[in-house]
Amino acid sequence: MTSSSGFNIGMIGDRINPGFKSTKALMDAEDLPGVQALAVKQVEAGAGALDVTIGPREATDPVFLATVVRAIQEVVSVPLCFDSPDIQVQEVCLKTYDRARANGKPALINSITEQRWDLMNLHKAFGPFQVIVMASERMQDGAAKSNKTADEIASTAKRAALRLQADYGMALDDVYIDVSVSAVVADTNGLHRATLEAVRMLHTDPQLQGLHIMGGLTNIGQQLPPKAADGSDLKLSLECAFLTLAVPLGFDTILCTPWRNYHPLPDDNYVLAAYKNILEQTGSNALRAVRKLYRR
Repeated sequence: MTSSSGFNIGMIGDRINPGFKSTKALMDAEDLPGVQALAVKQVEAGAGALDVTIGPREATDPVFLATVVRAIQEVVSVPLCFDSPDIQVQEVCLKTYDRARANGKPALINSITEQRWDLMNLHKAFGPFQVIVMASERMQDGAAKSNKTADEIASTAKRAALRLQADYGMALDDVYIDVSVSAVVADTNGLHRATLEAVRMLHTDPQLQGLHIMGGLTNIGQQLPPKAADGSDLKLSLECAFLTLAVPLGFDTILCTPWRNYHPLPDDNYVLAAYKNILEQTGSNALRAVRKLYRR
């Protein structure tokens, strides 16, 4: 996947999702030309793949779901990433997906987890596809547990990646590990610090060469004001701050709005310095450090 951002990373466009009000309006109106225009806009902005979901309707209206998939593939030739935990929804998507229209490239399944491994049953039925694995949770004693340390995140990701390689013959280049970038406003336990360390651990593991490490950035600035203390766009600056630190460690793909101006920040950037300070804190000190993002 190529990127037109300031970073040497791939982009999976995230806008075909009714979580965005404008996209919901398109889906509600069944405005297929509007959905097609949105697909084209993302690819022209540098997206190497497109994430696709039509929301709750996908579970009750497989005909419309298939119609949307075909409409998108009529106008773009990048792979599609099908975003649903429902195996029946994924089955409709994979049946509809035309690999030839994506220059022979397989679809992506978003997302596999240790407790949702049944989605891999589709591999035998539909042949090769790529997968996004969520590393935020692991199975322990028969129950899902949240990963909170770098070791937990990295070991969950490695276990899944090697399982995909051994049991399904999947190349590591077809595996994307989503490290789940969380909101900084509630990070009192050093989760961002752990996430960045997990990226480094995965990227430097000799058994995992070729593995992709990714995440979505929409959560990172949740519940924060629009402007940083230096007057910049706080959410964008914070996303760029994360990428400035994560990309050199091996983070290579983002699920994002492709036309946002992602770019490396200089060392003296106010938000980057404040974000680095957050990474060093825990508890109430972390909350005070977050306030420095928007309050001098």
